[in-house]
Amino acid sequence: MSLKSKLRIEDVGMFVALIFYAVAGIILLAVLPLTNFPPHIGIIGILSLLTAYGLFGKRAWTIWFVIIVFLVGTTFSVATLYFGRELLLDISMIAYLILTWIFTVYVANKRKTLES
Repeated sequence: MSLKSKLRIEDVGMFVALIFYAVAGIILLAVLPLTNFPPHIGIIGILSLLTAYGLFGKRAWTIWFVIIVFLVGTTFSVATLYFGRELLLDISMIAYLILTWIFTVYVANKRKTLES
């Protein structure tokens, strides 16, 4: 039995979005102690993990969390890019920003696959 059938993966794009939100949430929560516990990083991390859970369970409320993570994540990334002075941080924020936009558009287009 393949891994795809064991995980009930019907749409590979939604699975990749799930992985993105889960990994982003874990990374944001992991860097929280390294950045002196700013609350916005923790909130984005928790919202990302909740979004990943909603995508895994195909919950109807997930689209709202995707939109919230999009708005908060975009604001966070742009502010970090504007005030940032480190090249590695700037590159990671650009990657996070682009991936957030891509997966927001993808999930919004596939929102019919989520439970109603």
